[in-house]
Amino acid sequence: MQKQAVIMKPTHRRNWSELFTLQNLLIVVLVITLSISTLIPLLLLFSKAFLNKEAEFIGIKNFITYFSTPALAQSLVNTIWVSVLSTTIAVGLAFLYAYGISRTAIRGKSFLHYIALLPLFEPTMMHGIALTYLFGNQGLVSTGFFGLLPEMRIPIYGPIGIVISEVIYLFPQAFLIFITALSITDQRLYEAAETLGASKLKSFMTVTLPSVKYGLISAIFVCFTACFTDFGAPQAIGGKFNVLATDIYKQVIGQQNLSMGATVGILLTIPAFIAFAVDRFVDRKQRSMTSSKSTPYQIPEGKWRDRSYRVFCWMMTIAILIPLCTILFASLIKVWPYNISFSLKHYDFSTVAGSGLDPFWNSLKVSFLTAIVGTIVTFVFAYLIEKTRYLKGLRQVGYFLSVLPLALPGMVIGLAYIFFFNDPANPLNWLYGTIAIIVMANITHFYGVPFITATTALKKLDKEFELVSESMRVPFYKTFLKVTVPMCLPAIVEIAMYFFVNSMVTVSAVVFLRSADMNLAAVALVSMEDAGDVAAAAAMSMLIVMTNIIIRFAYEILLKKVKRRTAAWQTHK
Repeated sequence: MQKQAVIMKPTHRRNWSELFTLQNLLIVVLVITLSISTLIPLLLLFSKAFLNKEAEFIGIKNFITYFSTPALAQSLVNTIWVSVLSTTIAVGLAFLYAYGISRTAIRGKSFLHYIALLPLFEPTMMHGIALTYLFGNQGLVSTGFFGLLPEMRIPIYGPIGIVISEVIYLFPQAFLIFITALSITDQRLYEAAETLGASKLKSFMTVTLPSVKYGLISAIFVCFTACFTDFGAPQAIGGKFNVLATDIYKQVIGQQNLSMGATVGILLTIPAFIAFAVDRFVDRKQRSMTSSKSTPYQIPEGKWRDRSYRVFCWMMTIAILIPLCTILFASLIKVWPYNISFSLKHYDFSTVAGSGLDPFWNSLKVSFLTAIVGTIVTFVFAYLIEKTRYLKGLRQVGYFLSVLPLALPGMVIGLAYIFFFNDPANPLNWLYGTIAIIVMANITHFYGVPFITATTALKKLDKEFELVSESMRVPFYKTFLKVTVPMCLPAIVEIAMYFFVNSMVTVSAVVFLRSADMNLAAVALVSMEDAGDVAAAAAMSMLIVMTNIIIRFAYEILLKKVKRRTAAWQTHK
């Protein structure tokens, strides 16, 4: 036996050396890829803010010019107060809605949950278009629904319209955070409060709110950042009320002033970085509150509570469905308000600014490519960072670059890609103007959340899988393909769905990158709305929404099948 061990030892070392080299190479490729897609373009964008149009270094002159120009400085003030107001309303409504679903005995919780997610499938410009049809000069409400209602005008073009649109946009994001936070509260805390004679109000103040405080902080920063950096809603219904996101668009597209656009981009990024740092801190605190001894929350009886929340939740459901139904109605009416007969003519985009159905097919192609390539890249990179044991320093750099996109607004990524890939001296210049750079921008823009999803799924897998494979001299890629991927299929399917849906609705990351012959559906809404083809924009919005809903249903069906297969080994006897 001793002789046999001596013979096998060199073979084991040789295979281990090959494995070590391959993993090192892949980790290096990971860091280089993330640097090219995120860090280098971002640094180049920051440097451009200190240059003039002739690429001469001018220091902070662009920032001085920005803050000394009343109209531009006012955009910053507008952005801040609109973001604060929208966040306050959205977070408050989302908390009450999530509380009603998780802490009461109302019926139809699954339906209410899915309705709350609908705005995620809708372009943010769609909300502004819906408000135009409801409260605009010829709106359903402002002129009376078929003449049955008295005239009621609301100054919808400007801050009021932006705030309403942003609340619809932010609501599902805050809801998802709260529904998760409320689901992990320990029932034993409420039992202790009841034993001590605490009233329901005191239990709410001393148990419920402290248990969700980190979720509340996270929801506030996530919503504030999303509103602060959103382009679609202000563009659709903002009128002359300027915000930072529309300022970037005007500086780059309207005035071709890229250096000032970079300056505004930096201002747009500052709150995003602060929110990113706070969210990382909150996430660690939130995880430390859970315990293996925690018991699920048990809903106590409360008829008046259930009735109140039933009314509130259904009112919110109606409020979410009204804009969607309005857009559907607008897309099927010949000429509002003069000819209200139904027609499908607005789904013929050949005569409008959107260039026919090409933008929709382009979006489908881009979204499918983003979902496929993005899922593969994200999961492989997450595996290399989470499951390999070498080059710890590089893996930490890779992790930082992987979560960095969480702090980057889409318009900043798009503008950074212009500076980086449009440079003739860049060997990757050939990507500019192609579908590849749009797919790359989408993957970078949405990479952070899928990466965290992948690492969370990988953390649940026992490290013994890799250790046993190494001891048996099985190449790590075989373990990855035959063990890791099958066991993480639910997370992989979720990542693919996330990439697809967000690629269909995004405007900000790709509005600067699409070429004349590569327009996208969500971006075409901007052209249609600017040209006055609002009904056609409504029709294109419905195509986007219905596509995302179909993909969501397909995802739910596929996820059930995947979970059934991946869980079979656990129940097999």
